[in-house]
Amino acid sequence: MSTNPSNRLEYEIEKDMQTRIVHFPWFALQVRARHEMGVADHLRGKGYEWFLPLYKCRKRWSDRMKIVDAPLFPGYLFCRFNPQERLPILKTPGVTQIVGFNGHPAPVDETEISAVQTLLESGLPSQPWPFLAAGDRVRIESGPLRDLEGILVKFKGDHRLVLSVTLLQRSVAVEIDSAFVTSLRSSPAQYLEKVDLQNAPEPLAVYP
Repeated sequence: MSTNPSNRLEYEIEKDMQTRIVHFPWFALQVRARHEMGVADHLRGKGYEWFLPLYKCRKRWSDRMKIVDAPLFPGYLFCRFNPQERLPILKTPGVTQIVGFNGHPAPVDETEISAVQTLLESGLPSQPWPFLAAGDRVRIESGPLRDLEGILVKFKGDHRLVLSVTLLQRSVAVEIDSAFVTSLRSSPAQYLEKVDLQNAPEPLAVYP
């Protein structure tokens, strides 16, 4: 039985629209060192939704210092895709692995991605931070980070809000005014007076 060409075209258009409406989870891609932006360009060209958090940092270039954009999570970026159709992702130049467990890609918590996106949209300076899984959890009550939740730490006399991506065991921090936060638990704040940025933990597992 033949199919009317016009009906077939309408079907394909409707199918394509339905596919675009579906929001697949975020997944973390491990990429080759210093290839984050190149991978992002390839994913853009393939029509994928991707997220590469960047921050401003100082780099020494021969005889001068220069402010450049660098990944908040070096060696990683995030992408939405159907995990059942991941081969095009793995074939993307620069991609080495999809982060996951027991041979299966693991989705990144949507709220964690949203929190990092909110932080970047605020325009406030941020930086990579050692992974924190415990501490005084707080909520920002006002300003561009209002309603954002994270862990409050004290470093060199200033307060910082630390946001984490649990799957990667990586964190980012932004300086805040502690007067505008509310504690989300009754225990006293667990401040960190000293941290070692060189000894941040590695991800739990990756999917080959």
